[in-house]
Amino acid sequence: MKKFIIVLFLSGTAFGQSQKFTSSQFSEDFNFFWMSIDQEYCYFNKKQCDWTKVKEMYAPIVDTIKSRDQFVSILEKAFYEIYDHHASLNTNTDHSQRLVPSSTDIWAEFGDKAIITEVKKNSGAAAAGITARMEVVAVNGIAVRDAIKPFLGKTLKLRDAEADSYALRLLLAGNHTDARKLTLKINGKIQDYFPDKSGLLLNNIHYPSKLDYSIKDNIGYIKINNCLYDNALIGEFDNAMAQMKGTKALILDLRETPSGGNTNVARAILGWFTDKEKFYQKHEYYGDEKETGIKRSWEEIVSPRTGKYYDKPLAVLADHWTGSISEGIVIGFDALKRPHTAIVGTTMARLMGAVYSYEMPNTKIRFSFPAERLYHIDGKPREQYIPGIFVDLQNEKPANGDIFVTKALQYFKTQ
Repeated sequence: MKKFIIVLFLSGTAFGQSQKFTSSQFSEDFNFFWMSIDQEYCYFNKKQCDWTKVKEMYAPIVDTIKSRDQFVSILEKAFYEIYDHHASLNTNTDHSQRLVPSSTDIWAEFGDKAIITEVKKNSGAAAAGITARMEVVAVNGIAVRDAIKPFLGKTLKLRDAEADSYALRLLLAGNHTDARKLTLKINGKIQDYFPDKSGLLLNNIHYPSKLDYSIKDNIGYIKINNCLYDNALIGEFDNAMAQMKGTKALILDLRETPSGGNTNVARAILGWFTDKEKFYQKHEYYGDEKETGIKRSWEEIVSPRTGKYYDKPLAVLADHWTGSISEGIVIGFDALKRPHTAIVGTTMARLMGAVYSYEMPNTKIRFSFPAERLYHIDGKPREQYIPGIFVDLQNEKPANGDIFVTKALQYFKTQ
Protein backbone atom coordinates (compact mmCIF):
# COMPACT_ATOMS: atom_id res chain seq x y z
CA MET A 1 0.00 0.00 0.00
CA LYS A 2 1.26 3.48 -0.79
CA LYS A 3 2.22 5.75 2.06
CA PHE A 4 -0.69 7.77 3.43
CA ILE A 5 0.16 11.47 3.41
CA ILE A 6 -1.97 14.37 4.57
CA VAL A 7 -0.90 17.65 3.01
CA LEU A 8 -1.94 21.14 4.08
CA PHE A 9 -2.15 23.09 0.84
CA LEU A 10 -1.25 26.73 1.15
CA SER A 11 -1.14 29.51 -1.38
CA GLY A 12 2.27 30.71 -2.39
CA THR A 13 5.24 30.25 -4.68
CA ALA A 14 6.15 26.68 -5.47
CA PHE A 15 9.41 25.23 -6.75
CA GLY A 16 9.99 26.05 -10.39
CA GLN A 17 7.43 28.85 -10.66
CA SER A 18 9.80 31.03 -12.72
CA GLN A 19 11.44 28.09 -14.49
CA LYS A 20 10.69 27.50 -18.17
CA PHE A 21 9.38 24.13 -19.29
CA THR A 22 9.04 22.58 -22.72
CA SER A 23 5.77 21.40 -24.26
CA SER A 24 6.88 17.78 -23.86
CA GLN A 25 7.59 18.34 -20.15
CA PHE A 26 4.13 19.79 -19.59
CA SER A 27 2.66 16.89 -21.54
CA GLU A 28 4.59 14.33 -19.50
CA ASP A 29 3.43 15.93 -16.25
CA PHE A 30 -0.19 16.04 -17.40
CA ASN A 31 -0.08 12.37 -18.33
CA PHE A 32 1.37 11.57 -14.90
CA PHE A 33 -1.42 13.60 -13.27
CA TRP A 34 -4.16 11.97 -15.35
CA MET A 35 -2.82 8.42 -14.91
CA SER A 36 -2.37 8.78 -11.13
CA ILE A 37 -5.98 9.82 -10.75
CA ASP A 38 -7.18 7.19 -13.20
CA GLN A 39 -5.47 4.43 -11.21
CA GLU A 40 -5.98 5.62 -7.66
CA TYR A 41 -8.96 7.98 -7.31
CA CYS A 42 -11.49 6.01 -5.30
CA TYR A 43 -14.75 7.88 -5.85
CA PHE A 44 -15.37 7.64 -9.59
CA ASN A 45 -18.38 5.50 -8.62
CA LYS A 46 -20.00 8.64 -7.15
CA LYS A 47 -19.17 10.96 -10.04
CA GLN A 48 -20.73 11.65 -13.43
CA CYS A 49 -17.48 12.60 -15.16
CA ASP A 50 -15.93 10.69 -18.04
CA TRP A 51 -12.26 10.63 -17.05
CA THR A 52 -11.16 9.26 -20.43
CA LYS A 53 -12.75 12.26 -22.12
CA VAL A 54 -10.92 14.53 -19.69
CA LYS A 55 -7.63 13.38 -21.18
CA GLU A 56 -8.97 13.68 -24.72
CA MET A 57 -10.16 17.22 -24.01
CA TYR A 58 -7.23 18.70 -22.09
CA ALA A 59 -4.14 16.90 -23.44
CA PRO A 60 -4.24 18.77 -26.80
CA ILE A 61 -4.55 22.06 -24.92
CA VAL A 62 -1.50 21.18 -22.80
CA ASP A 63 0.47 20.81 -26.03
CA THR A 64 -0.16 24.49 -26.83
CA ILE A 65 0.65 26.18 -23.51
CA LYS A 66 3.73 28.30 -22.86
CA SER A 67 3.75 28.99 -19.11
CA ARG A 68 3.45 27.28 -15.76
CA ASP A 69 0.44 29.44 -14.85
CA GLN A 70 -1.39 28.19 -17.94
CA PHE A 71 -0.56 24.63 -16.93
CA VAL A 72 -1.86 25.17 -13.40
CA SER A 73 -5.09 26.54 -14.84
CA ILE A 74 -5.58 23.40 -16.94
CA LEU A 75 -4.91 21.13 -13.95
CA GLU A 76 -7.50 23.06 -11.94
CA LYS A 77 -10.06 22.63 -14.72
CA ALA A 78 -9.31 18.90 -14.85
CA PHE A 79 -10.00 18.69 -11.12
CA TYR A 80 -13.34 20.46 -11.66
CA GLU A 81 -14.37 17.38 -13.62
CA ILE A 82 -14.43 15.23 -10.46
CA TYR A 83 -15.90 18.08 -8.35
CA ASP A 84 -14.21 16.93 -5.13
CA HIS A 85 -13.08 19.52 -2.57
CA HIS A 86 -10.57 16.98 -1.24
CA ALA A 87 -8.70 16.99 -4.56
CA SER A 88 -6.38 19.95 -5.14
CA LEU A 89 -2.96 21.31 -6.06
CA ASN A 90 -0.30 22.63 -3.69
CA THR A 91 0.05 25.76 -5.80
CA ASN A 92 -2.10 28.41 -7.42
CA THR A 93 -2.11 31.45 -9.65
CA ASP A 94 -3.56 34.83 -8.74
CA HIS A 95 -6.69 33.86 -10.65
CA SER A 96 -7.15 30.47 -8.95
CA GLN A 97 -10.21 30.04 -6.77
CA ARG A 98 -9.46 29.75 -3.08
CA LEU A 99 -9.57 26.30 -1.53
CA VAL A 100 -12.81 25.06 0.00
CA PRO A 101 -13.31 24.81 2.92
CA SER A 102 -9.96 26.05 4.27
CA SER A 103 -9.98 29.42 2.47
CA THR A 104 -13.63 30.32 2.23
CA ASP A 105 -16.12 31.95 4.56
CA ILE A 106 -19.40 30.82 2.98
CA TRP A 107 -20.92 27.36 2.63
CA ALA A 108 -23.78 26.94 0.19
CA GLU A 109 -25.83 24.28 -1.58
CA PHE A 110 -27.46 24.35 -5.01
CA GLY A 111 -30.93 22.80 -5.25
CA ASP A 112 -33.65 24.63 -7.09
CA LYS A 113 -31.93 27.76 -5.80
CA ALA A 114 -28.45 28.59 -4.55
CA ILE A 115 -28.85 28.84 -0.77
CA ILE A 116 -26.25 29.84 1.82
CA THR A 117 -26.32 27.25 4.60
CA GLU A 118 -23.60 28.63 6.88
CA VAL A 119 -21.29 31.62 7.24
CA LYS A 120 -17.99 31.33 9.07
CA LYS A 121 -17.83 33.14 12.40
CA ASN A 122 -15.65 36.25 12.60
CA SER A 123 -15.20 36.35 8.81
CA GLY A 124 -15.55 39.06 6.22
CA ALA A 125 -18.82 37.51 5.08
CA ALA A 126 -20.19 37.57 8.63
CA ALA A 127 -19.06 41.18 9.12
CA ALA A 128 -20.83 42.14 5.89
CA GLY A 129 -24.11 40.84 7.30
CA ILE A 130 -24.32 37.66 5.21
CA THR A 131 -26.23 34.87 6.96
CA ALA A 132 -27.59 31.40 6.38
CA ARG A 133 -30.89 31.19 4.46
CA MET A 134 -29.88 33.89 1.98
CA GLU A 135 -30.30 33.03 -1.70
CA VAL A 136 -27.41 33.78 -4.04
CA VAL A 137 -28.79 35.75 -6.97
CA ALA A 138 -25.58 36.92 -8.63
CA VAL A 139 -21.83 37.11 -8.05
CA ASN A 140 -19.84 40.09 -9.34
CA GLY A 141 -22.85 41.11 -11.38
CA ILE A 142 -23.29 37.74 -13.14
CA ALA A 143 -26.41 35.64 -12.54
CA VAL A 144 -25.45 32.70 -10.36
CA ARG A 145 -26.39 29.99 -12.88
CA ASP A 146 -24.06 31.60 -15.42
CA ALA A 147 -21.39 32.45 -12.87
CA ILE A 148 -20.85 28.81 -11.83
CA LYS A 149 -20.33 27.57 -15.41
CA PRO A 150 -16.51 28.04 -15.44
CA PHE A 151 -16.27 25.66 -12.46
CA LEU A 152 -18.53 22.93 -13.82
CA GLY A 153 -16.99 19.85 -15.41
CA LYS A 154 -17.35 19.59 -19.20
CA THR A 155 -17.51 15.78 -19.38
CA LEU A 156 -20.38 15.05 -17.01
CA LYS A 157 -22.61 12.32 -18.41
CA LEU A 158 -25.59 13.50 -16.35
CA ARG A 159 -26.27 16.63 -14.36
CA ASP A 160 -25.30 16.21 -10.70
CA ALA A 161 -26.56 18.56 -7.99
CA GLU A 162 -23.31 18.04 -6.08
CA ALA A 163 -21.34 19.31 -9.09
CA ASP A 164 -23.50 22.45 -9.03
CA SER A 165 -22.91 22.87 -5.29
CA TYR A 166 -19.16 22.31 -5.70
CA ALA A 167 -19.02 25.00 -8.40
CA LEU A 168 -21.14 27.34 -6.28
CA ARG A 169 -18.81 27.04 -3.29
CA LEU A 170 -15.75 27.71 -5.48
CA LEU A 171 -17.50 30.73 -6.95
CA LEU A 172 -18.36 32.12 -3.52
CA ALA A 173 -14.81 31.56 -2.26
CA GLY A 174 -13.49 33.95 -4.88
CA ASN A 175 -9.95 34.16 -6.23
CA HIS A 176 -6.76 35.58 -4.73
CA THR A 177 -6.95 39.09 -6.20
CA ASP A 178 -10.52 40.26 -6.79
CA ALA A 179 -12.92 41.53 -4.14
CA ARG A 180 -16.32 39.84 -4.21
CA LYS A 181 -19.70 41.44 -4.74
CA LEU A 182 -22.53 39.10 -3.79
CA THR A 183 -26.11 39.87 -4.71
CA LEU A 184 -28.26 38.05 -2.19
CA LYS A 185 -31.96 37.71 -1.48
CA ILE A 186 -33.78 37.13 1.80
CA ASN A 187 -37.39 37.76 2.79
CA GLY A 188 -38.07 39.06 -0.70
CA LYS A 189 -35.37 41.75 -0.52
CA ILE A 190 -32.36 41.77 -2.86
CA GLN A 191 -29.18 43.53 -1.75
CA ASP A 192 -25.48 43.65 -2.63
CA TYR A 193 -22.92 42.55 -0.03
CA PHE A 194 -19.16 43.10 -0.02
CA PRO A 195 -17.39 40.48 2.15
CA ASP A 196 -13.92 41.73 1.16
CA LYS A 197 -14.44 45.42 1.90
CA SER A 198 -11.81 45.22 4.69
CA GLY A 199 -9.33 43.47 2.40
CA LEU A 200 -8.76 39.96 1.11
CA LEU A 201 -8.69 38.45 4.58
CA LEU A 202 -9.11 34.90 3.31
CA ASN A 203 -5.69 35.07 1.64
CA ASN A 204 -3.96 35.25 5.02
CA ILE A 205 -5.74 33.32 7.74
CA HIS A 206 -3.57 33.22 10.87
CA TYR A 207 -4.13 31.94 14.38
CA PRO A 208 -2.31 33.34 17.42
CA SER A 209 -2.24 29.92 19.11
CA LYS A 210 -2.73 26.26 18.32
CA LEU A 211 -5.73 26.12 20.62
CA ASP A 212 -7.80 28.24 22.98
CA TYR A 213 -9.23 27.05 26.26
CA SER A 214 -11.25 28.45 29.13
CA ILE A 215 -13.44 27.40 32.06
CA LYS A 216 -16.77 29.03 32.87
CA ASP A 217 -19.26 27.84 35.48
CA ASN A 218 -17.04 24.77 35.92
CA ILE A 219 -17.53 23.77 32.27
CA GLY A 220 -14.39 23.52 30.18
CA TYR A 221 -14.01 24.70 26.61
CA ILE A 222 -11.20 23.83 24.14
CA LYS A 223 -11.08 25.05 20.54
CA ILE A 224 -8.51 23.67 18.07
CA ASN A 225 -7.20 26.33 15.67
CA ASN A 226 -6.64 24.48 12.39
CA CYS A 227 -3.43 22.68 13.32
CA LEU A 228 -4.39 18.99 13.42
CA TYR A 229 -1.43 18.38 11.06
CA ASP A 230 1.06 19.55 13.73
CA ASN A 231 2.28 16.95 16.24
CA ALA A 232 3.20 19.84 18.56
CA LEU A 233 -0.53 20.20 19.18
CA ILE A 234 -0.48 16.96 21.17
CA GLY A 235 1.49 18.47 24.05
CA GLU A 236 -0.58 21.65 24.04
CA PHE A 237 -3.80 19.65 24.04
CA ASP A 238 -2.49 17.56 26.94
CA ASN A 239 -1.69 20.74 28.86
CA ALA A 240 -5.15 22.14 28.22
CA MET A 241 -6.78 18.88 29.28
CA ALA A 242 -4.78 18.93 32.52
CA GLN A 243 -6.56 22.20 33.34
CA MET A 244 -9.93 20.48 32.83
CA LYS A 245 -9.39 17.88 35.55
CA GLY A 246 -11.87 19.40 37.99
CA THR A 247 -14.53 20.49 35.49
CA LYS A 248 -18.00 18.94 35.44
CA ALA A 249 -18.23 18.87 31.63
CA LEU A 250 -16.22 19.78 28.53
CA ILE A 251 -16.92 21.31 25.12
CA LEU A 252 -14.43 20.38 22.38
CA ASP A 253 -14.81 22.79 19.46
CA LEU A 254 -13.69 21.46 16.05
CA ARG A 255 -15.31 24.19 13.96
CA GLU A 256 -11.97 25.76 13.03
CA THR A 257 -10.24 22.69 11.58
CA PRO A 258 -10.78 22.69 7.79
CA SER A 259 -7.26 21.93 6.56
CA GLY A 260 -6.74 18.31 7.49
CA GLY A 261 -4.11 16.71 9.65
CA ASN A 262 -2.69 13.36 10.68
CA THR A 263 -3.95 10.34 12.58
CA ASN A 264 -1.28 10.67 15.30
CA VAL A 265 -2.94 13.87 16.48
CA ALA A 266 -6.40 12.39 16.04
CA ARG A 267 -5.61 9.34 18.16
CA ALA A 268 -3.91 11.50 20.79
CA ILE A 269 -7.10 13.55 21.20
CA LEU A 270 -9.46 10.58 21.14
CA GLY A 271 -7.20 8.69 23.55
CA TRP A 272 -8.13 11.11 26.34
CA PHE A 273 -11.73 9.90 26.21
CA THR A 274 -11.52 6.10 26.29
CA ASP A 275 -10.35 3.65 28.95
CA LYS A 276 -10.02 0.69 26.57
CA GLU A 277 -8.94 0.06 23.01
CA LYS A 278 -11.70 0.63 20.46
CA PHE A 279 -12.08 0.88 16.70
CA TYR A 280 -12.81 4.41 15.53
CA GLN A 281 -12.63 4.45 11.71
CA LYS A 282 -12.65 2.01 8.79
CA HIS A 283 -10.35 2.34 5.76
CA GLU A 284 -10.68 0.85 2.29
CA TYR A 285 -7.80 1.06 -0.21
CA TYR A 286 -9.28 1.22 -3.69
CA GLY A 287 -6.09 0.66 -5.70
CA ASP A 288 -5.82 -2.99 -4.66
CA GLU A 289 -9.47 -3.62 -5.49
CA LYS A 290 -9.13 -2.03 -8.93
CA GLU A 291 -5.97 -3.99 -9.73
CA THR A 292 -6.92 -7.40 -8.34
CA GLY A 293 -10.70 -7.32 -7.82
CA ILE A 294 -10.10 -8.08 -4.13
CA LYS A 295 -11.21 -5.51 -1.59
CA ARG A 296 -8.68 -4.45 1.05
CA SER A 297 -10.03 -2.83 4.21
CA TRP A 298 -9.09 -2.41 7.84
CA GLU A 299 -10.24 -0.67 11.01
CA GLU A 300 -8.04 1.72 12.97
CA ILE A 301 -7.80 1.51 16.74
CA VAL A 302 -7.60 4.28 19.31
CA SER A 303 -5.91 3.33 22.57
CA PRO A 304 -6.23 4.87 26.04
CA ARG A 305 -3.34 7.07 27.11
CA THR A 306 -1.70 6.30 30.43
CA GLY A 307 -2.69 8.80 33.10
CA LYS A 308 -4.86 10.74 30.67
CA TYR A 309 -8.56 10.06 30.91
CA TYR A 310 -11.51 12.43 31.07
CA ASP A 311 -14.78 10.77 32.10
CA LYS A 312 -17.15 13.72 32.52
CA PRO A 313 -19.87 14.71 30.00
CA LEU A 314 -18.51 15.84 26.64
CA ALA A 315 -19.95 17.80 23.72
CA VAL A 316 -18.04 17.93 20.41
CA LEU A 317 -18.91 20.85 18.10
CA ALA A 318 -18.70 20.44 14.31
CA ASP A 319 -19.76 22.41 11.23
CA HIS A 320 -18.85 22.87 7.57
CA TRP A 321 -15.31 23.95 8.56
CA THR A 322 -14.77 20.62 10.28
CA GLY A 323 -12.84 18.92 7.50
CA SER A 324 -10.90 15.77 6.71
CA ILE A 325 -9.11 14.40 9.79
CA SER A 326 -11.38 16.39 12.11
CA GLU A 327 -14.33 14.63 10.46
CA GLY A 328 -12.52 11.40 11.37
CA ILE A 329 -12.22 12.57 14.98
CA VAL A 330 -15.95 13.34 15.07
CA ILE A 331 -17.03 9.95 13.75
CA GLY A 332 -14.42 8.44 16.07
CA PHE A 333 -16.15 9.95 19.09
CA ASP A 334 -19.43 8.58 17.78
CA ALA A 335 -17.88 5.14 17.31
CA LEU A 336 -16.43 5.05 20.84
CA LYS A 337 -19.98 5.00 22.26
CA ARG A 338 -18.66 6.93 25.23
CA PRO A 339 -21.31 7.61 27.90
CA HIS A 340 -22.58 11.19 28.25
CA THR A 341 -21.13 12.29 24.92
CA ALA A 342 -22.89 14.27 22.20
CA ILE A 343 -21.90 15.49 18.74
CA VAL A 344 -23.46 18.92 18.18
CA GLY A 345 -23.42 20.46 14.74
CA THR A 346 -24.36 20.74 11.10
CA THR A 347 -23.19 18.35 8.44
CA MET A 348 -19.43 18.72 8.11
CA ALA A 349 -17.19 19.58 5.13
CA ARG A 350 -17.89 16.12 3.67
CA LEU A 351 -14.31 15.78 2.45
CA MET A 352 -14.34 12.25 1.13
CA GLY A 353 -11.65 9.71 1.92
CA ALA A 354 -7.99 9.84 2.82
CA VAL A 355 -5.76 11.74 0.42
CA TYR A 356 -2.50 10.63 -1.14
CA SER A 357 0.01 13.18 -2.42
CA TYR A 358 1.99 12.98 -5.67
CA GLU A 359 4.69 15.12 -7.31
CA MET A 360 4.98 15.70 -11.04
CA PRO A 361 8.37 14.75 -12.49
CA ASN A 362 9.17 18.03 -14.28
CA THR A 363 7.32 20.99 -12.79
CA LYS A 364 7.44 19.39 -9.32
CA ILE A 365 3.84 20.49 -8.77
CA ARG A 366 2.27 18.38 -6.06
CA PHE A 367 -1.33 17.31 -6.16
CA SER A 368 -3.55 15.37 -3.83
CA PHE A 369 -6.78 13.40 -4.06
CA PRO A 370 -8.65 10.67 -2.17
CA ALA A 371 -7.27 7.16 -2.69
CA GLU A 372 -8.75 5.51 0.42
CA ARG A 373 -12.44 5.39 1.19
CA LEU A 374 -13.23 6.12 4.83
CA TYR A 375 -16.16 4.88 6.88
CA HIS A 376 -17.68 5.02 10.32
CA ILE A 377 -17.17 1.60 11.92
CA ASP A 378 -20.89 1.00 11.38
CA GLY A 379 -20.14 0.95 7.64
CA LYS A 380 -21.59 4.36 6.74
CA PRO A 381 -19.33 6.57 4.57
CA ARG A 382 -17.70 9.26 6.68
CA GLU A 383 -19.04 12.05 4.47
CA GLN A 384 -22.63 10.99 5.19
CA TYR A 385 -22.36 11.41 8.97
CA ILE A 386 -24.94 13.69 10.60
CA PRO A 387 -24.41 14.86 14.22
CA GLY A 388 -26.75 13.43 16.84
CA ILE A 389 -27.73 16.92 18.00
CA PHE A 390 -28.28 18.62 14.67
CA VAL A 391 -27.95 22.39 14.33
CA ASP A 392 -30.39 23.61 11.68
CA LEU A 393 -29.09 27.02 10.74
CA GLN A 394 -31.89 27.44 8.21
CA ASN A 395 -34.53 27.43 10.91
CA GLU A 396 -32.84 27.91 14.29
CA LYS A 397 -31.18 30.95 15.76
CA PRO A 398 -30.80 31.80 19.46
CA ALA A 399 -31.72 35.22 20.75
CA ASN A 400 -28.01 35.81 21.34
CA GLY A 401 -24.78 33.89 21.54
CA ASP A 402 -23.54 30.77 19.80
CA ILE A 403 -26.26 28.25 18.96
CA PHE A 404 -23.76 25.36 18.95
CA VAL A 405 -22.57 26.18 22.47
CA THR A 406 -26.15 26.81 23.60
CA LYS A 407 -27.18 23.34 22.47
CA ALA A 408 -24.13 21.80 24.17
CA LEU A 409 -25.01 23.49 27.46
CA GLN A 410 -28.61 22.33 27.11
CA TYR A 411 -27.35 18.79 26.61
CA PHE A 412 -25.23 18.95 29.77
CA LYS A 413 -28.35 19.83 31.77
CA THR A 414 -29.83 16.46 30.84
CA GLN A 415 -26.82 14.48 32.04
